[in-house]
This record gives sequence, structure tokens and C-alpha cells, in this order.
Amino acid sequence: MTVVHELTTLELCSERMSFSAGHFTIYSPESRERLHGHNYHVQVAITAEIGPVGITFDYAIYNEKIYNLCRELNITTLLPSHSPYLTIKEDGDYYQVIFNQDKMFFLKTDVKFLPIKNTTLEELAKWFLLQLIEDEKSIIEHHIYGVQVKVFNGPGQCASAEWKR
Repeated sequence: MTVVHELTTLELCSERMSFSAGHFTIYSPESRERLHGHNYHVQVAITAEIGPVGITFDYAIYNEKIYNLCRELNITTLLPSHSPYLTIKEDGDYYQVIFNQDKMFFLKTDVKFLPIKNTTLEELAKWFLLQLIEDEKSIIEHHIYGVQVKVFNGPGQCASAEWKR
């Protein structure tokens, strides 16, 4: 007899899943946006197996994970630590960030470095996804088969990243 796993997709989105941050996008070795900010919103869809009592798992666990990730980024200037076009130096209480011979100074307390190549919606969506799927034990325990993350920086503008088992 074939075992059929009944799957459903939970969509998690709330006002708590948002953050405000400054950033600039790098277009090429010589071109970048000016420093500016957005009010970002995060939505997550989790495909999981429905258990015998008609629920996947207590998805408040993932609501809290997403909320905590947003809090980590809130009211910061996001900088990509893996950009091939930035040189980053410590200078006392500041980070000196050099792009195409332009020097920018940021208070260390205002900066959040992310292990990404560019501070774009695409890279932010991938970063959130990697944070959510890094706990393999939780993925297996909750019978999760897929996760999709969307990061919006305004109405109608987002990027997504997806993982499937």
C-alpha cells in the first residue's frame, strides 16, 4: 500500500514581520545607489505534512523566528560583507567603507553586516531563507517539504527565494 502524505502550505505574514533599514545597491564596480532606506516586509510560505490531528505543527515557532530576524535588522544600515566591490576597514567607533575610491563612514552601532554580495531584495530573501532552513532537525521534526520567502521593499515589489526537500 502506498503511503500518501497530505501536504498544505502555511502562509505567514503579519505586521510584526517587518523592519526598517538603510542600504545602497551596487550596480557595477563604478556605480551604486545613494544611501537610502525602506520599510521592508517579509512573507513566508511553508509547505508541510498535515499530521493525524489535522495540523502541521505549531507554526508560532516560525512566526517567532521571522519576527526575531526582522528585529535583528531593524533600524540599521545593512552592508554586504561579501561584496567584491567594497573595502571595509575599522576606524575607531566607525567602519570605513570604500566603494570606487569614495569613503563612507558608518557608526559601528548603526551597521549590520550580512553575509551577502549586495543589499538587494534578492539577496535579502536568500538570507532569510537560509536562516529559516539552517536547523535541519526542526525541518525534519516538523515534516517541512518546502519554504518560500518573499521580501518586499514597497507595495508590489519583492523578490523570493525557495527551498524544497
